[in-house]
Amino acid sequence: MITRRFAVLLALGLPFTALTPQPWYALAAILGGALLLALLDAGMAGSLAGLRLRRDGDRTVWLGGSARVILTVANTGHRTVRLHLRDSWVPSAGAGPLFHTAVLREGSEHSVTTTLTPTRHGDRPAVRVTLRSAGPLGLAYRQRRRTWNEHHTPAWSLRVLPRFPSRRVLPEKLARLRVVDGSVVTRGRGHGTEFDALREYVIGDDVRSIDWRASARAHDVVVRTWRPERDRRVFCILDTGRTSAALIGDAPRLDASIDAALLLSVLATRADDRVDLLALDAKVRTRVEGGGHRSKLPRLIDAMASLHPQLAETDFTLLGQEMLRRDRKRALLVIFTALDTAPMIAGLLPLLPKLTARHKVIVAAVRDPLVSRLAELPDLPGPGDVHRAAAAQRVLADRDRVRDVLAHSGATVVDADADTFAGQVADVYLLLKASGRL
Repeated sequence: MITRRFAVLLALGLPFTALTPQPWYALAAILGGALLLALLDAGMAGSLAGLRLRRDGDRTVWLGGSARVILTVANTGHRTVRLHLRDSWVPSAGAGPLFHTAVLREGSEHSVTTTLTPTRHGDRPAVRVTLRSAGPLGLAYRQRRRTWNEHHTPAWSLRVLPRFPSRRVLPEKLARLRVVDGSVVTRGRGHGTEFDALREYVIGDDVRSIDWRASARAHDVVVRTWRPERDRRVFCILDTGRTSAALIGDAPRLDASIDAALLLSVLATRADDRVDLLALDAKVRTRVEGGGHRSKLPRLIDAMASLHPQLAETDFTLLGQEMLRRDRKRALLVIFTALDTAPMIAGLLPLLPKLTARHKVIVAAVRDPLVSRLAELPDLPGPGDVHRAAAAQRVLADRDRVRDVLAHSGATVVDADADTFAGQVADVYLLLKASGRL
């Protein structure tokens, strides 16, 4: 292939054709000579067959951060290669710089670094490496595109973990959790409690908590104290249907749900509770169950990284099949969805009484601030402003009715803005933990 330098060479030779009596013959001679030089230059270019590639660098990065991937090119051939390289990634990987140059002598190697600043979570793969070997005159080059199907080009994919902005409130939530674990006890034999210790009876204690055998041995009235059970089951259920694709600010609603689920998973894991994950829309997208506490949290984060909104209606009957087929042990179900009227009436509301009869259910939804702003009229409203405000107020009224129906069905509803959403979900969990109602 020819280069721009070849075109410049032709452009410099064209004015001389006008000075000759036979310009067409001169033009043909100049063109032929340039092509001959280009062929000679391409023949002198180093062979690409002797180049070998390998990669090294980061495999994971949090969304909003940067990663570095190093591509090393080794010349195993017998000629010098004047290399022009393009390292192509998917656009959402935010790769740069894409173009690199190097002179590789026989037996040498050269490393180029690509900085990745992804704009979406999930797997961001490298696409291909394009190699050009230029001739010494720079008139022509050889080119080859190496995809990952060839054995000598290593595949590489960067796993981008979801954004976790609620990490900033994690120390405060962990401090509250330590208070719950260390100083809060419930008196009496309540649901979801386990034995903690024996102590002397004081006025106000429930007489049903008196341990008569221990009292006889101690010659004093002794009561049993109880604390909230550990090893409770917490299910984070993420709705990945069409309502999760709605933008809250500059990110989909699903991203706010994932952030809240991450915060809740960290707290529950530190509290020695069992955390499982279920993501669904028209089908189950991912399921994380079992495993130890040390391995569970990385598995949850890795599974959430691959989730994206799907343009499909969520089938909540799948949730009923997953939850009701399990054992009858009580668990906390945290359903991250949207409080839209139509999906709730057709999907979750008919199923909710069966779920709340067996489990403790939290329905968590992110409020769209744009709807609240549209519901307010400007100082000098026009006809369009009035119609928009009326439509927004109707949406908010429908949302309030859905929230009331959910609460009447036995569910705890968390309806908050994106900046406080994750913290409020965590607060409800800590409140239930402290009161022994899990």
